[in-house]
Amino acid sequence: MANLGEIVEKVRSKNAGPFWLTVDIFCGTASAFDQICEGLSTARVAKVFETDADALKRFEIPSLNVVKFSLPRPETQGSIADRDMHGASWAALLSEVELN
Repeated sequence: MANLGEIVEKVRSKNAGPFWLTVDIFCGTASAFDQICEGLSTARVAKVFETDADALKRFEIPSLNVVKFSLPRPETQGSIADRDMHGASWAALLSEVELN
């Protein structure tokens, strides 16, 4: 089995405002895009990020070979409990997920 990060070109996460995060999976090729779309369920991503699957938004953009997830931040950006002000560390969690 391969990790998601080994299949795709890049996994990037960032802020999408003070209350949301976005994680972009740049697949690079149509075959990698298809593999990610089929092998990575929204429920699995929600489990990785420890959030409710209903709160997670999934966008598949075949013309760019990109899969994108947006989710509510667990803490408001910049609050005293926020441990990742820029939202950059979330990509590493997803890139380590093993795909079948």
